[in-house]
Amino acid sequence: MPRVLAGGAFALILLTFSGCPGGVWLRPDGTPGPEGCPAEALRTMEALDLHVGDLVRVQLDANQVDVSPITLYDGPVESLVWGQFGTLDVGTRIYGRVWTSGPQVVVRYYQAQRIGRQPIPICAVARLGGDELRKLPGSKPGLAQLAFSTATVYVVSEFR
Repeated sequence: MPRVLAGGAFALILLTFSGCPGGVWLRPDGTPGPEGCPAEALRTMEALDLHVGDLVRVQLDANQVDVSPITLYDGPVESLVWGQFGTLDVGTRIYGRVWTSGPQVVVRYYQAQRIGRQPIPICAVARLGGDELRKLPGSKPGLAQLAFSTATVYVVSEFR
């Protein structure tokens, strides 16, 4: 059994280096720091014909389809794939985490789930292209209002 360090520091260190989406190191501005893609996710993506740089359009929040503007909150998110993504079909759900602390929203995806199947590990990010992830003025702490309900998601081998 590991020793507990003062102030729960051991738990913080463990979460920071565990690869767990909830334990990502945060930069001073609240945006997530670098994070490796687990070996299991890299193997799974290869089997799914997903390669670094592959992209797909997604509905950022499956509960806010075609809403404008949309509101994303810090924490978990379920997005909806709108195109072919390797061997993943339209309608596949991808699950990740949202951070709203910086000037733009950061979304990292850790799992995909085909309709009627078990979740599988992936590594992907929503990227700023046409200002899709830029927060609208007036966004309050812990949430971000975005002008667009869709974004482009890219496969990555690590999170930066």
